[in-house]
Amino acid sequence: MTGFGPDSTTDDVRDGIDLTGRTALVTGVTSGLGGETARALAASGAAVILTARDGDAAAVVAAGIREVVPGAELNTLAMDLADLSSVRAAVDNLGAQPIDLLINNAGVMYTPFERTSDGFELQFGTNHLGHFLLTNLLLSNLRLAADRSGTASRVVTVSSDAHRAHAVDLVDPNFQDRPYDKFVSYAQSKAANVLMTVEVQRRNADSGIHAFSVHPGVCATGLSRHMSRDDFAEMKRMSAGKPGLLSNLKTIPQAAATSVWAATAPELGTDGGAYLSDCAVGRASRHAVHPDTAAALWALSDKLVGL
Repeated sequence: MTGFGPDSTTDDVRDGIDLTGRTALVTGVTSGLGGETARALAASGAAVILTARDGDAAAVVAAGIREVVPGAELNTLAMDLADLSSVRAAVDNLGAQPIDLLINNAGVMYTPFERTSDGFELQFGTNHLGHFLLTNLLLSNLRLAADRSGTASRVVTVSSDAHRAHAVDLVDPNFQDRPYDKFVSYAQSKAANVLMTVEVQRRNADSGIHAFSVHPGVCATGLSRHMSRDDFAEMKRMSAGKPGLLSNLKTIPQAAATSVWAATAPELGTDGGAYLSDCAVGRASRHAVHPDTAAALWALSDKLVGL
């Protein structure tokens, strides 16, 4: 038991946490949860790198954080996860900067059919492949930070309970041959987030990197900007077995709390690879944690992004 739950906020879970001397990188800071996650980490003393597709928008978020966290050490970095060259350029700008906490928060949801700059289906390409490349390119930075601090670095990837609906299609993840379905696409991208976490943990735990995936809960943010009235009706139909799911929405500080807890909680030191929900260790669907599937997705992703 953590003492926290679905109503806990970012300030609840960071109480007593001191991140002075540590550096965090948060993706997608303009959507609500990312900005709140960055604020909470900065309020606990971390130097925070705020990334977003629009660097000017990230700067606005940083200015807002400085108003409530005077003296916050913040930097902004433009990075478009739907463009692998942008991810590589952003990492090049970081150089050998030690990164203690990588928060893979950015994402898109239920988008119309579209392809990324590299030809991937937008949701799979952004939610999974962009973060897959970013995480891989930052492994040396994460190891450097762990060696410097003597504390394991953490990779926290925001998934969703939507992952339960559909497994990753390892044959056609980018909808080259099968008809596009925005709900299937989103679910498989979130399953991919969990599978990546499993494999990051397996490959890197011994070198001082622990990984966690997070279900933030249901919260009204800019993530739903692509949804139509029919999409909300379909979402309601899919959640019929969970009464109150769409009516009992979390606030942004509540929805971001599990990410902050995943990044900072000392009690998670032995739970690397876990799926977290409501500031507690949860259980993901079997198709999202099977080690053989995680390894297969890693190999496929490695090939797709050209590592």
